[in-house]
Amino acid sequence: MKTFTLTRKQQLPYPQEYVFSFFKSPENLAYITPESLDFRILTPSPISMRVGTIIDYTIRWFGVRLRWRTLITTYEPPFCFVDEQIKGPYSFWHHTHIFEESAGGCAMVDEVRYVLPFGIVGEAIHGLFVRHQLERIFDYRARVIENLLARGYSRYLSHKQSVSAHKVVQ
Repeated sequence: MKTFTLTRKQQLPYPQEYVFSFFKSPENLAYITPESLDFRILTPSPISMRVGTIIDYTIRWFGVRLRWRTLITTYEPPFCFVDEQIKGPYSFWHHTHIFEESAGGCAMVDEVRYVLPFGIVGEAIHGLFVRHQLERIFDYRARVIENLLARGYSRYLSHKQSVSAHKVVQ
């Protein structure tokens, strides 16, 4: 079975802590997943991210509803976290999310290593459909993340300043 890798890097003009804060809430996955996948989280909210957290959700792929279960195997805020598929459409899925301070903001890196089922047939399906679909999903995510973070940044700064002022007053 062949292991495929998808790597994406996105430069965002926001602090690492702010970018990570968006991703530490699994509920935000619904906002950054294309509507065509009809993504639904089954795990009751709020979901507390930490090593050992299990998240159940469904997606619709080519008209078929698929259940997916992931396990958070690494959680090191605000630097990285890893989700691994326990049950789902792939034979293997390992998604590393990295957040690095960089000049002018945060570099966010996604590295997904995955294996499709069905051996050589899975490899052919990868070349015909899966690789392109994953690329489109991550292209969509990049656009949406930029917009969502931009809209929430002023609220984030206001909250941070009020928390700091509260600490000084005490």
